[in-house]
Amino acid sequence: MNLIEYGTYDDIDAIEQLYNDLNDALSTGINYPGWIKGVYPTREDAKNGIELNNLFVLRYNNRIAGSIILNHKPETGYDRVEWQFDGGYDDIYVVHTLVVHPAFFKMGIGRKLMNFTESFGVQNNMKSIRLDVYEKNTPAIRLYESCGYHYIATVDLGLGNYGLDSFRLYEKLL
Repeated sequence: MNLIEYGTYDDIDAIEQLYNDLNDALSTGINYPGWIKGVYPTREDAKNGIELNNLFVLRYNNRIAGSIILNHKPETGYDRVEWQFDGGYDDIYVVHTLVVHPAFFKMGIGRKLMNFTESFGVQNNMKSIRLDVYEKNTPAIRLYESCGYHYIATVDLGLGNYGLDSFRLYEKLL
């Protein structure tokens, strides 16, 4: 059974383990998002998401299979492009830290989290969902495009010192 709910303080250890397991798996193959263990995502990211009540977990058989953070805070660089929805971020969810545990790859967990994001956005009267993705993260790009997200532009989000020069921005109107 799949259950998506707010993450709690009791989940922090499991979310940190998810982040570490995912980064370990990425380091042995193609690191599509360019994430670095100990740099991003970290326990502190999970803790902040829980404290701000914007981190959600997807449970599968009582195990955290995936997680996502939804807030109203765009990355630097979002203000340099023309979006489909011309309104304030109080009406927009921004997707951050969409993660799937390697044990649950190819099970549709990412899609379930994105579908939840849209439903949650509609329930909360959001007008749009925005996200950024490293330009070489082809699995995530395929997911977002198959979920109906529209490519807006490619921008520099200031992460070049990590080898992440260009990010694709996407938006879906609700």
